[in-house]
Amino acid sequence: MIHPYYERVYLACGPTDLRKSIDGLAIIVKEAFELDPFSPALFVFCNRNRDKIKILQWDNNGFWLYYKRLETGKFSWPDESSKLTKDISPRQLRWLLDGLTIQQSAHREVKARTIL
Repeated sequence: MIHPYYERVYLACGPTDLRKSIDGLAIIVKEAFELDPFSPALFVFCNRNRDKIKILQWDNNGFWLYYKRLETGKFSWPDESSKLTKDISPRQLRWLLDGLTIQQSAHREVKARTIL
């Protein structure tokens, strides 16, 4: 289970060498993505075969490194594009981890708070 406190989710577009551990992934976040690995965010990486994911997260006094390996199937991972990262919602991350695409067609959130 992912630690509950985070504000943003960043996917690393395209494949990442998942032999890297905490320090290697944190360097990618800082130098390649130009983001702060100590920020309240999840940084999500996938391997070339799209059957493994690592998630890096800072938590007050240390890093969490989550790892998921699929026994069958593949993650629906965004290909490399002009952007190195893709900012997604926590809901889209749950879809991705459940084997769905991040472009699901769901009911839109209603912002109006009035009762007639």
